[in-house]
Amino acid sequence: MVINSLEFLLFVAITVIIYKIIPPKIKWVVLLIASYLFYFLNSTYMTIAILTTTVSVYLIALKIKHINERVTIEVKEIENKEQKKKRKKQAKTKQKLILTIGILFNLGILVVLKYSGFIGENINSLFSILHMNVEMPIAKFILPIGVSYYTLQAISYIVDVYRGKVEADKNLGRVALFLVFFPQVVQGPIGRYDMLANDLYKPHEITYENLTSGTQLMLWGYFKKMVIADRIAMYANEVFTNYTAYSGPIIILGMIAYTIQIYAEFSGGIDIIRGVAEIFGIHLSKNFERPFFSKSIDEFWRRWNITLGTWLKDYVFYPVSLSKASIKITEGARKIFKTSYLSKIIPVAFSLLCVWVSNGIWHGSGLKYLVYGLYYYVLMMLGKLLEPLGNKVISVFKINTKAWSYRFWQMIRTGGLVCIGMTIFRAPDLQTAFTMLKSALHPHNLERIFNGQAFLLGGMKPEDITILIISMMILLGVSLYQEKGKSVRNWLKEQNLVFRWLVLYAMIFAIILFGIYGQGYNVQSFIYGQF
Repeated sequence: MVINSLEFLLFVAITVIIYKIIPPKIKWVVLLIASYLFYFLNSTYMTIAILTTTVSVYLIALKIKHINERVTIEVKEIENKEQKKKRKKQAKTKQKLILTIGILFNLGILVVLKYSGFIGENINSLFSILHMNVEMPIAKFILPIGVSYYTLQAISYIVDVYRGKVEADKNLGRVALFLVFFPQVVQGPIGRYDMLANDLYKPHEITYENLTSGTQLMLWGYFKKMVIADRIAMYANEVFTNYTAYSGPIIILGMIAYTIQIYAEFSGGIDIIRGVAEIFGIHLSKNFERPFFSKSIDEFWRRWNITLGTWLKDYVFYPVSLSKASIKITEGARKIFKTSYLSKIIPVAFSLLCVWVSNGIWHGSGLKYLVYGLYYYVLMMLGKLLEPLGNKVISVFKINTKAWSYRFWQMIRTGGLVCIGMTIFRAPDLQTAFTMLKSALHPHNLERIFNGQAFLLGGMKPEDITILIISMMILLGVSLYQEKGKSVRNWLKEQNLVFRWLVLYAMIFAIILFGIYGQGYNVQSFIYGQF
């Protein structure tokens, strides 16, 4: 039941009706039942995986809470300050051990389900290199939907309980809903208990405002997914599948096409998800802030998959930065480089390495995903290392960094680097990615650009190109308007009722008339839904 299917829309509609008529006290139970039904319909027996994760973090959080409550009572009866400190330290050590067990247990589930095949294949390759007559059996599992998303949410919950940021919930059903909420579990955004929990459990009314606002956001998401992403996917799929038949500008067009596809699809999917949640009065975190207006790779990743980036910052970057290993590296760098620029960069380099290795591995089990993460790590580190040189060049040549032309160059440069990263991400393996990047440098197929044939690949027709150009101009116009800090939906609210409904119907008919679906067409599954 993909979220761009009629079955999904029917499921949402039925859930909305039941949620509307059910008494306020048990409205959240409707969402819980609907979410588990949705999950079971999509993952059947693999639902046991999310149930296991839910029960484990529920018990871990309660145990951490229990230790904290018990030590609070005990220290009140201890008069000696040293003994108080000792008892608190013992309790903290025990809590940390329990937290570690909880994290390792849930990461273990993720590793077994998602990475066991990759690990087994590499171990067998190692045995073969060493000429050992041993072969490890390779287990491959059908991935439950959203396993990478709900695992990160589960870990953030128990870590936040340990840190004292949130209180462990005694209600198992509430913890379960936080992890399995049906729109969000498909492909994020990755929620935090302190920001999402109260909104989930609070009895909301299905108001006209929420219904229209949520529907508008859903339609915008469907427009991006079905009109833009699924159409341009025909071109991208052709180039990436038959890459040996093309070179030069066609490879570059394929790289750009896939970058547009994944953005329109992923951001469109998130808009659908956030729109569904909004109908129920639940506000999910933004996951995109127009990333292709970014002027650097750092900024791009602050605007792209925002909830993953903030999760890695809070639960990987900061803990690593405060670790004993990182502190030793920092002290060593200061001794060697004293007050130089490198003394500041080296400690950050270690923490960022952990972040980008985690980012790459999170996306998939192949070697290419690790390289994908390291690619952005290298770009960020080069940016930091070359920053003083860049500032000197700007000063010597008196470049106006506030000029539109300079900002435009920064956006084009960043977009080009992202296209290379997306090629590594999309290619079936590293060898293919490197072959395509090498082929892109060959100035062949130029005649096919001039006669227009280069644009008509993968079943693309002239009318498809026209629809793509118009729809992408609409996307650009909306993005420029939003970049100014304005809201299209707020603007629509200020318009007359007739105009609002005309816009709504225009969006519906655009999706129906120009969306990619129908006989002979397989609906493109969401790329990020695979994680």
